[in-house]
Amino acid sequence: MGVMGRPPLNRRLAAFGTTIFAEMSALAVRTGAINLGQGFPDTDGPEEVREAAVRALRDGRGNQYPPGPGVPELRTAVAEHQRRWYGLGFDPDTEVLITAGATEAIAASLLALVEPGDEVIALEPYYDSYAACVAMAGGVRVPVTLRADGDTFRLDLDELRAAVTDRTRLILLNTPHNPTGTVLTHDELAAVAELAVERDLLVVTDEVYEHLVFGTGHTPLVSFPGMRERTVTISSGGKTFSFTGWKVGWVTGTPELVTAVRSAKQYLTYVSAGPFQYAVAEALRLPDAYFHGIREDLRAKRDLLADGLTGAGFHVFRPSGTYFITTDIRPLGETDGFAFCRSLPERCGVVAVPNAVFYDHQDQGSPFVRFAFCKREEVLTDAVARLKTLAVG
Repeated sequence: MGVMGRPPLNRRLAAFGTTIFAEMSALAVRTGAINLGQGFPDTDGPEEVREAAVRALRDGRGNQYPPGPGVPELRTAVAEHQRRWYGLGFDPDTEVLITAGATEAIAASLLALVEPGDEVIALEPYYDSYAACVAMAGGVRVPVTLRADGDTFRLDLDELRAAVTDRTRLILLNTPHNPTGTVLTHDELAAVAELAVERDLLVVTDEVYEHLVFGTGHTPLVSFPGMRERTVTISSGGKTFSFTGWKVGWVTGTPELVTAVRSAKQYLTYVSAGPFQYAVAEALRLPDAYFHGIREDLRAKRDLLADGLTGAGFHVFRPSGTYFITTDIRPLGETDGFAFCRSLPERCGVVAVPNAVFYDHQDQGSPFVRFAFCKREEVLTDAVARLKTLAVG
């Protein structure tokens, strides 16, 4: 116990200890294993974007506090990006907010929009910050589980509908979805939009993997009828441009919603990443060939790792988006993802992450394990060779 007979950490966050990523990354270092657990690339993004950051530093742009909503150049570039790719119009002065990555955008959105006791529906399994942010806002998280169905995971729309109550404030939607790699279909998104309009719900969408899709492409929920006035759309530059350490994210929405989110955000980081904002503004204006190129590069890496995992005896859910592959370990005679991931570095020199950490219902996620493929081709080839020993071991 702490001072005054109470633990130091407040009870809202008591359930959230060290993240699984920290544990598994430390395990990778200790054992010399290939780390396919944490989702960060092992090479930097485009040289011209890196040079744009150096140029901004040298020119003294962003070395002092940037404007609270973000530098005008980046807000304009975000608005142009939404129009270029999706035909969506946003005013860069009132409908765009720059954040310290998408993680802060999610935190600020939930802190701004959720009152204590409000219910927040999230698709389970979910990125680990979602649960912590809902808790910090005093909300009640209501998981709707994506179910394994053949070689993919599916959203049960009836289950989603049944999860909405009179206390539901918002739906937190992630598509392309981490960790399952699911990309919600047009019909599924249309059904979510209809439900939000019918029940007068807000929706916060995490779209950080919007350009890392391998099928029909990404459709923002805000583009559906009735969603413009109730959707906070979040994305970032980290995944698209392979500069995850820069932590440059953004929010788009109506002036009312963006003002609400900014009211919370200004008391979190206030501002961040000054020079990097100018660089990301240039990155967003890269030619189409860049965006197609990163997608095709990742598609090839996805197939390399997916084929290797299949050969090693896993059941593989080949993702439609993101740079993660979820696998089922039951064909290997295993059922406990935690135990499997903790033993994998010693068994074959590879680190993965147990999907159960992304579930409220951990038993639902127990047999699933996630691997990242945003690594150099030779690293993935080495990992595949190591994993093959499971099939014969």
